[in-house]
Amino acid sequence: MLSIRLADLAQQLNAKLHGDGDLIITGVASMHSAQQCQITFLSNSRYQKKLESCQASAVVLTQEDLPHCRSAALVVKNPYLTYAYMAQLMDTTPVPAQNISPSAVISPMVKLGKHVAIGAHTVIEQSAVIGDNVVIGPGCFIGKCARIGAGTRMWANVTIYHAVEIGKHCLIQSGTVIGSDGFGYANEHGNWIKIPQLGTVIIGDHVEIGACTTIDRGALDNTLIQNGVIIDNQCQIAHNVVIGENTAIAGGVIMAGSLKIGRYCKIGGASVLNGHMAIADRVVVTGMSMVMRPITEPGVYTSGIPSQPNKVWRKTAALVMNINKINKRLKTLERKIGKMIPDK
Repeated sequence: MLSIRLADLAQQLNAKLHGDGDLIITGVASMHSAQQCQITFLSNSRYQKKLESCQASAVVLTQEDLPHCRSAALVVKNPYLTYAYMAQLMDTTPVPAQNISPSAVISPMVKLGKHVAIGAHTVIEQSAVIGDNVVIGPGCFIGKCARIGAGTRMWANVTIYHAVEIGKHCLIQSGTVIGSDGFGYANEHGNWIKIPQLGTVIIGDHVEIGACTTIDRGALDNTLIQNGVIIDNQCQIAHNVVIGENTAIAGGVIMAGSLKIGRYCKIGGASVLNGHMAIADRVVVTGMSMVMRPITEPGVYTSGIPSQPNKVWRKTAALVMNINKINKRLKTLERKIGKMIPDK
């Protein structure tokens, strides 16, 4: 268990301390579950009343909320951002691997950096390059000529295909597959003829990829994931997709081939995005949207019908299915009414 004096934590977080700086903090918790020796945070003044019953030894909050706090406090401008840094400082997550396991199978032609850790039964094929301080969990596969940048971590059972390039300080969760074949086929008289996928996947620095996500290699050009991108669990990113810097992709998103997404975008969970089109910078797509056409301007975009009681939804669906007939009837009525109104 980690422990730190509240005064030392305040110094590391550049926060203003109110109360006993000698309090020992051993963990971070939510406001409703926090106990003694734990610290919590208040990021929304709507929950100010919860400070009365909060059992935490200290709370991270703003100057405006400080008068309502009965415990020690760390005053900051942005409590939620401070919570992120605080959680990093108090993180007790173990590393995916330590040292190099005797059961790992590593080609003698692999170039290993300094202080590399490789878990049990991992396979690293010839001509792969593994940077300094890389941690590779058990059961991973690193293909021929793959390159893994310094400080990157992979959890168990990650598969990195041949010639894939991953930048520095990335985090890849278990079960993810990077560099598998894109879905490329030609049709000859009803038979599918496979098109070898000759590109690769290039991932920038500080990219995080969730569990069981798949990123296909390019058909001819490369699939590109730029610096600072974060991708949630169980996403499908098809061949030749390009995702711009610092874009966030929520869980279950499906992207078709040759899609280009700009920088600083946010794609909501379970959305489906068509291929061979572009999405501008700073676009927000809300969850479960279907994006079928290019988006050329920043903004928030939504599609789909919100949840309704089944009887109401069936009526809505019936109306939608008949919208063309309704539109034709409306235009016919407009023409008739127009003829009945004399010209001025």
